[in-house]
Amino acid sequence: MTQETNRTATAALYRAVWRWHFIAGLIVLPFVLILSVTGGIYLFKDEINNAAHHQLRFVEPRADALSASQITAAALAAHPGTLRAYSPAPAPDRSAEVDITGEDGLRNTVYVDPYDARVLGTLWDGGAAGSPAMYVVRKLHSLEYVGWFGNRLIEAAAGWMILLVASGIYLWLPRGRKTVGTLRIKATRGRPWWRDLHAVTGIYTGVFIVFLALTGLPWSGVWGTKFYDIAYDLGLGMPDGYWTGLPLSSVPTEAVVDRAPWIMERQPIPASPLPDAGEHAGHTAAAMASDQPDLVAPQVLDAVVATVEGLGIVPGYALSLPSGPTGVFTASVYPDDISFERTIHLDRYTGAVLYDAGFEDLGALGRFAEWGISVHMGQEWGLVNQIVLLLACLAMVMLCVSAATMWWKRRPSGALGIPSVPTDWRIPRTLLVMAIAAGIFFPLVGLSMLLLAAIEVAAHLIARRRSFA
Repeated sequence: MTQETNRTATAALYRAVWRWHFIAGLIVLPFVLILSVTGGIYLFKDEINNAAHHQLRFVEPRADALSASQITAAALAAHPGTLRAYSPAPAPDRSAEVDITGEDGLRNTVYVDPYDARVLGTLWDGGAAGSPAMYVVRKLHSLEYVGWFGNRLIEAAAGWMILLVASGIYLWLPRGRKTVGTLRIKATRGRPWWRDLHAVTGIYTGVFIVFLALTGLPWSGVWGTKFYDIAYDLGLGMPDGYWTGLPLSSVPTEAVVDRAPWIMERQPIPASPLPDAGEHAGHTAAAMASDQPDLVAPQVLDAVVATVEGLGIVPGYALSLPSGPTGVFTASVYPDDISFERTIHLDRYTGAVLYDAGFEDLGALGRFAEWGISVHMGQEWGLVNQIVLLLACLAMVMLCVSAATMWWKRRPSGALGIPSVPTDWRIPRTLLVMAIAAGIFFPLVGLSMLLLAAIEVAAHLIARRRSFA
């Protein structure tokens, strides 16, 4: 009798997991498609940008490059406005980039040949994406076009992806049926073929899907913020000590640079202390800052470039210029080898280094998060990294297509075809324990679970009322 009860309970639990796997899969399917397609494209953003804008990004290597002041002066002469950032050529065959805010308020990137100061052309500034097209892809990937709500939807979808993999593995485990637990596609056509394709794709790529979901969560609004706070409180994220004795601004690092290490993005930048009247006359930059705070003298720009390069920052860095009287120079680099990532802030008046931190200055969780993000973006191991993650993105597309096809083939005419509610409602209570644990770790998943559970209960009560009517 006990053995029969256990079999009944196991079968009911299987049906309950299958029902939630089915419902959650249909709900998050469009979001998984958006994430996988845009993510697969963004993995190759540099290659795409280089091919699409080759005439802007590449030059003929020559002997000696011009100074930063000469390059930025040429850019401003061709496109008048306010200088916002300068990126030296990252390689001998690459152009320099100058970010300028024009009189219309738009920020453009001017590409300049670093050997003769010839202006090669301009693009609307796409930030870390590198071009307007890749900027669109990046915003679609995070659904930022929908604002904070879009970010929350993507965060919930990422959490559900992890649970879908876990529940999919549970459903895949053999239970004495030939069609379950397969490691290869056995069926030849119809819905069984799509089922085998779905199962085989999921079992071989599940670990990559979970990795992509977890390493994407640091950017999320709820989970990412909690992770950052916990890492900081434990002393394993962004360490204390850099700001001791320095005035702080209310501007986060991510607001002044295109790409900073994730763990540093929310840290406020320091403020340049205003010099007194005597000191003010002794510094060219300070004299200019008194009435034109967004202007920097050419010799000051050259000196700042010499300072940050003397500190050993690797090529590919960008230098953001001060904004306002208390602004700072910020040099940042996020290279493929994240052990060389770095952020440096300099006093705009004295050139003193206010802040200088790299990968090794982070705590254990901070370094782990940075490494995960680097792999997530396809940077850590070059082309191999990109190809493996592209295959994972294609697998996610295949999972969505196969899931949608199976649903379409199984659904009754005029109905959704959702698996029936288990008759033994004690089993979903067991499932509820797992749901609570998942909801604690992924808060937005927990919130969406509560919503789905409320709908489940309402549907059950309505069905009971109709059965007694």
